Amino acid sequence: MSHYFDNASRPWTELGEGIRRKIVGHTPELMSVLVQFDKGAIGTPHAHDGHDQIAYVLAGSFEAEVAGEKRVLRVGDAFVAPRLHTHGVVALEEGSTLLDQFSPRREDYL
Repeated sequence: MSHYFDNASRPWTELGEGIRRKIVGHTPELMSVLVQFDKGAIGTPHAHDGHDQIAYVLAGSFEAEVAGEKRVLRVGDAFVAPRLHTHGVVALEEGSTLLDQFSPRREDYL
């Protein structure tokens, strides 16, 4: 893995249903991932057994739900989803983008 992330040269990985991602970088204990959503795309509620997650809003806005609490998040806002806490989002604008941070890294993304 490179020590640098060049956004322009990295293509998006299409996940389907209006969601795509780019892995920014990772170490065994940390991973950063850009996740972009079409308007109305849903990050289905789920929980991680083995990962803590922080999701920071880089663009657009989201309706987020973490552990049963809903909030609208805008640029500069974030949510924290510790292991076993259910979380999900709905993109409220076209091109809404999260910077997801995982600890440890998501081996299933590699």
